[in-house]
Amino acid sequence: MTGRASAQAALETRRSVLRAAAELASVEGLDSVTIGRLADRLGMSKAGVIGQFRSKEKLQLETVELVLEDVRARVWKPVCHLDAGLPRLLAVCASWVRYAADPGYSGGCLLTQVTYDYDGRTGAVHDRIAEGRARWREVLRRDIDTAVAAGDLPPGTDAAQVVYGLESLAAGITPARLLHGDDQTEDWALRGMHAILGAPSTG
Repeated sequence: MTGRASAQAALETRRSVLRAAAELASVEGLDSVTIGRLADRLGMSKAGVIGQFRSKEKLQLETVELVLEDVRARVWKPVCHLDAGLPRLLAVCASWVRYAADPGYSGGCLLTQVTYDYDGRTGAVHDRIAEGRARWREVLRRDIDTAVAAGDLPPGTDAAQVVYGLESLAAGITPARLLHGDDQTEDWALRGMHAILGAPSTG
């Protein structure tokens, strides 16, 4: 195997391990992600898994990076080219609820899961989740401020409160869908977001 092929194989193995870690974490929480359990799931040796990441914390941090990149790729990137302000906020809401309703993991939105797991803790994993969510909040706040300046949202709109409302609706999708069996969560959340933004409901 050439050096380039070997490097590509190592990268694919790393991605497979991270996807397996994310799937396990979505159902059982990030603490359930251990070198041994992933080795068993993937049919690898423990040495093969730990050689990729060196420690459980490094594995957890890279799993968090994976889910943050998932959110960027599926929620933000499809709409980032749109006009700033209300047009982009409405598009973000649509892509956000689609992602939250079908994030690709059995246990639902992994970002919501790891947030609840680590919000009251300290350490590197907590800090990376907080940083990633803070950046997302700032993206939303900028578009809210732009919408206010354009007259699309009322003067004096509390951007932080709007962000809180949008986040709360998105975070409620997974438990409503998986715990209660609600099958209209995507529509309900989107209507709620539109109500917060004072936009007509599409439903």
